[in-house]
Amino acid sequence: MKTTVLIVLCMIAAITLPSQNDSLTNQKIPFDGMDLSWINGQSRIKNPPLILNDKKGETVLAGTVYVDSYFNYNFSDPIDNTQTASSTIGRHKETTINLASIGVESGYKNCIGRLWLQYGAMQHIVQELDASINRGRNTGTGNLKFIREAAAGYHFNKWYGINIEAGIFMSYIGLESYMLQDNWCYQRSMVCDFTPFYFQGARIQMYPSKKLKQELWVLNGWQTYNSFSKAPGLGSSTYYRPTENLQLVANFYYGHDTQDPDTLGNQSKRLRFHHDNSIVVRYFNKPTSAKISQAALSINTHYGFQQGMSKVDTITSKQHFMYGISLTNRLWLNKNKMALSLRADYVANGGNYLSFSPSPVLPNDYSTSFTSDPYKPIEIMQGTATLDFMPNDYFTFRIEYGHREANLPYFAGHGGTTSPSGWINGPLTQATWKPDLLKTENRITLVLNFRL
Repeated sequence: MKTTVLIVLCMIAAITLPSQNDSLTNQKIPFDGMDLSWINGQSRIKNPPLILNDKKGETVLAGTVYVDSYFNYNFSDPIDNTQTASSTIGRHKETTINLASIGVESGYKNCIGRLWLQYGAMQHIVQELDASINRGRNTGTGNLKFIREAAAGYHFNKWYGINIEAGIFMSYIGLESYMLQDNWCYQRSMVCDFTPFYFQGARIQMYPSKKLKQELWVLNGWQTYNSFSKAPGLGSSTYYRPTENLQLVANFYYGHDTQDPDTLGNQSKRLRFHHDNSIVVRYFNKPTSAKISQAALSINTHYGFQQGMSKVDTITSKQHFMYGISLTNRLWLNKNKMALSLRADYVANGGNYLSFSPSPVLPNDYSTSFTSDPYKPIEIMQGTATLDFMPNDYFTFRIEYGHREANLPYFAGHGGTTSPSGWINGPLTQATWKPDLLKTENRITLVLNFRL
């Protein structure tokens, strides 16, 4: 396997969509002249202010500062103040620092270096589900969880650029960004919520032409720092932008990522496959208009499955699957100082292998099923309306209303999801207690977001 990976890397080194450092070393700049700040999942900052250049004008360092905070109100008013089934929002009726991040990166002399640190509530939602850190020794999230992204690599002046990097990266799967200011809505679509938010591994970014980026990935696993498998996961990401007003994306993932419930710690033999693709189109652009100044539409679809045997059972792709779609329309107003985004999305997850905890098919003792069919898929529909006030590229006032419905009880009710007392370590005064879950949810979220 090591020989195969080495051969593949050598073959590819003859051919990367840019991260923030891509333009730091390129003489040929991919997507040069295109304004991409309108795209769902892309930063709207056109001129980053924290840039240090040398006397020749070459970028030595580029800095970033990011603070995201919110106040969320769930109309079910859960007693433990816990918002469930969201990778974005974790608390109810509290002011929360969701993500604070600072970092630097460089492409000086073709050397790529990046370190972005992070702290905040979103870490708990995203990283505490990583069971791979408990497998073996010399592992853990004690330090890694504070790194949003870190990489070392080298840039080759071939085509419009080739980057080879290794480290921790934000996930390429799904249209929407880990950085919430980049997204048209605050709560991510359900299809993106069910996908990874970080990877540890290596990637090659290739720009064969000005309008095309191709990435190839070798990964430890699906949102894991370590691995459950005898072989690495493999990924591919393709971005094609034929014009400034159109983006086409196709992403793939293949790996063996299910934790095998074997007391001997046997590595997983279950296969996981995931694919998503997106179309993002701007169909109106008049940035100086005091009325509607831009209008754009994004469509994001997903399909994936698990199959194979473990020490306890064998599952098929008809039992463990995930598919869904998200459709968003965004209107910018008043010279792009305001925006209104309306979104509808749907996701189905058979076997609930990607769903958030607490699962709708498991009671509080996590042993028996709520339903007669353990593979009955959870189906979720979501609608959001998001209003943004953007005095400049660096600050966002946001208010968002969200409604969700599921075919199984999935969202937090007034009784909460931790204990009868509302405390996660509180006494279980009822032996039959289970999380209070509902089939519907309504919430409103107020957001202040700053980024340089």
